[in-house]
Amino acid sequence: MAFSERYGKQFDFDGFWTAASTLHSEIVELRLCLKAGVVELLDFLDDTCLPRAIATSSRHEDVQRNLGAQGLRDRFQTVIARGDYSLGKPHPEPFLKAAERLGIEPELCVALEDSYNGVRAASGAGMMTIMVPDLLPPTREMEELCVYIAQDLHEVCALIGAHL
Repeated sequence: MAFSERYGKQFDFDGFWTAASTLHSEIVELRLCLKAGVVELLDFLDDTCLPRAIATSSRHEDVQRNLGAQGLRDRFQTVIARGDYSLGKPHPEPFLKAAERLGIEPELCVALEDSYNGVRAASGAGMMTIMVPDLLPPTREMEELCVYIAQDLHEVCALIGAHL
């Protein structure tokens, strides 16, 4: 684990994660915003019967709380979260587990990511990776790993719709 390598074996990762999650929860309760186009994209995926999963580094309880706060808990067939895999992003294991749970070959999956390590993981899993930048702009590496860089989820929805 990167934390123990950097801070030593005595580093209390669970305590750190609990404190960070508590702080994150407080921030989320004050300002949980959905990305533009997420509801429309989920509606489109429902209309076209395309399955979807979440592959995240967050804990299950955090994901469920955040999805529940927006009424999105039942919009995903499965959630792969911390504890469901041994190797996290940038390793492809979270995405491979998501594809396995959906019963879909990874190369037939489209992965949407906003982080560099997420793009690396999804691409490493052999998925068609689309970056939807959030805090970090796309780099040359991200452009090479992705099949497309989208400005927002509205653009992703149009792109998928054009290829069905």
